[in-house]
Amino acid sequence: MGLFSGMSRVFFDVGILSWDVLLTLSNLVRRNRRIRHVTPEGHPGYGGYWPEYRPPKETDSRCSCPALNAMANHGIISRSGRDISFVEVGHHIRATYNFSSTFCSFVPHFAAHMLKKSYSKDTFDLEELDLHNGIEHDASLLRLDSAFQPDQSIKYVPFIEELLAAATGKDEDGNDLITTKDLSRMLGKRRAIARVVNKEFSLNFIHKIFGSTNAATLVTVFGGRVDHLHSFLHHERLPEGWESRIRQPHGLTLTTFNKTILRVELGVCEQDWAEAAREAVQCHTAPA
Repeated sequence: MGLFSGMSRVFFDVGILSWDVLLTLSNLVRRNRRIRHVTPEGHPGYGGYWPEYRPPKETDSRCSCPALNAMANHGIISRSGRDISFVEVGHHIRATYNFSSTFCSFVPHFAAHMLKKSYSKDTFDLEELDLHNGIEHDASLLRLDSAFQPDQSIKYVPFIEELLAAATGKDEDGNDLITTKDLSRMLGKRRAIARVVNKEFSLNFIHKIFGSTNAATLVTVFGGRVDHLHSFLHHERLPEGWESRIRQPHGLTLTTFNKTILRVELGVCEQDWAEAAREAVQCHTAPA
């Protein structure tokens, strides 16, 4: 059974990646979606009109992913964050953020496998996704390490404020933008400091890529717009009138997304923050 399951997963991954390449090529020749028509008609958020935002209750389940939390806060998926179908969440991610069908199949399949659940039959609560060193990892842009804060649904506001303040870009209308270089710089700082203050620190190559993937979402889906990210990161709320900046007809494919992910990851340099790491050790506190 283990061998059969492993082979099935290999065939699935190869199939997904092959289809993803075809979607990427098709995106090159097909027309982009029109502005205000990125979210499909009939889906919550069409035309920038999102369902009512409600902050989570104490009994609701949330996780370290602002994108999933925002969908729950707007009622796009279960507001309680519980009993969510792996199949359905992929459909909603696709419609809300315009990721490709391949991305929206691969990620829930990965999560189901991580949780040892059936993709087609089982459900999950958002908090289950924060299995440490599953998808959730140390040196996050937005959360303290789990050694300092076991509940990874809790945002660490100083990290968010520092990230938004680190924006160096501007668009043609003068709006502040976070760039891939800004993300690389801040990831370097998080990793350098977490490595010395967290005695339980771990961050392998895969989790570095997960960190850069999460960061890359801010410049792809949100275009790096600081004013939009303020609402999204602080309140896990989709801004009024907002729609995904991804306008390709098949959405953001894994192939295309990986280019941004690699730019972020290859730009990370922990050595640039050696002095900050030494200061953090001297303070004997969690990073601030």
